[in-house]
Amino acid sequence: MPPKKKDEGAAKPPPLIGRMGTNLKIGILGLPNVGKSTFFNVLTKNAAPAENFPFCTIDPNESRVPVPDKRWEFLCDYYQPASKVPAYLNVVDIAGLVKGAHEGKGLGNAFLSNINACDAMFHVVRAFSDEEIVHVEGEVDPSRDLQIIYDELRLKDLEYLKKHLEPLERSVVRGGGDKKKKEEYDVLKKVEALLTDNKWTRVGSWDAKEIEVLNQHLFLTSKPVIYLVNLSEKDYIRKKNKWLVKIKEWVDANDPGALVIPLSCALELTLATMDSDEERDNYLKEAGTTSCLEKIIVNGYKALNLVYFFTSGKDEVKAWTIQVGTKAPAAAGRIHTDFEKGFIMAEVMNFADFKEAGSETACKAAGKYKQKGRDYIVDDGDIIFFKFNAGAGLTGKKK
Repeated sequence: MPPKKKDEGAAKPPPLIGRMGTNLKIGILGLPNVGKSTFFNVLTKNAAPAENFPFCTIDPNESRVPVPDKRWEFLCDYYQPASKVPAYLNVVDIAGLVKGAHEGKGLGNAFLSNINACDAMFHVVRAFSDEEIVHVEGEVDPSRDLQIIYDELRLKDLEYLKKHLEPLERSVVRGGGDKKKKEEYDVLKKVEALLTDNKWTRVGSWDAKEIEVLNQHLFLTSKPVIYLVNLSEKDYIRKKNKWLVKIKEWVDANDPGALVIPLSCALELTLATMDSDEERDNYLKEAGTTSCLEKIIVNGYKALNLVYFFTSGKDEVKAWTIQVGTKAPAAAGRIHTDFEKGFIMAEVMNFADFKEAGSETACKAAGKYKQKGRDYIVDDGDIIFFKFNAGAGLTGKKK
């Protein structure tokens, strides 16, 4: 029997639309005065301006937020390390878009370029009434607001397409011959058909070669979106709001499968002003509700196709960000380039196995301390000990 090919039977991760890397960003967008900057402030505990007039945010504010994880907390409690480093979500507060932004209305072109620099989006939509907070469209109507942003990004992509399709068409249709340009042209025409049919690029069916072309262009409508519905504190606590059903219907029709998370910026702002966790917990307990910020952060991180593995010991417990589908040598390279170059193996413990066994020694005794080679795809939450050729004069191991 002939030997199996090295990669035979190995599951290949699906191709991803978007930038590669680990320094990815999620942007906060929506119409003016829907609660974007307030959300950014409570999420990051920063003090970005949050005033009652359109275009309060002009230049984007950027910060990073620790990703909450009970596994990381457990490892920190277990090892009591000198250094504790969680994973982080990079968040950008983008100024409000208005109808006609794709044509430059408001501060549209600058804002749209800021969205282009992000890799996923939190779309904040207003579902609360407050006479003291003006609405740029005159009255609250979340379905209309969702459609405005949806159309502005779609129309901006159509404008971009026209500029790129015309020279390609001259080259492909009239000049012929260039196979790569023909492939790019076909993909862009497919994008154009979707956008013209009032659909986003992301809902199309794409193979790996087509995704390579999409990743050269990074369309605004190819970015994943999480919809955050900003409710009054009262509506959030009672879990009722007259707009929620219509919002869900709009999302299901226009962005099927996208996550919708209700929140109350008013509630989160109240919690942020409290002096202690105990005071905060008591307030939530009396109100009969919970904060949704952890859920938002975790799902924002997932939307960027990011996961992380842990290195742990008395010196440090650290979460290392990698993209979904990263193999062991590249994961080692996140720690140091020499780890990737001289990679020998990864010794891996599943977190649940480690927690159940109670120690690394017990994990080994139970046969749950695995040695993995170059083709191992790192799982979210793996605890890894790398071995490598110490040709660069390093120690030869990293835990």
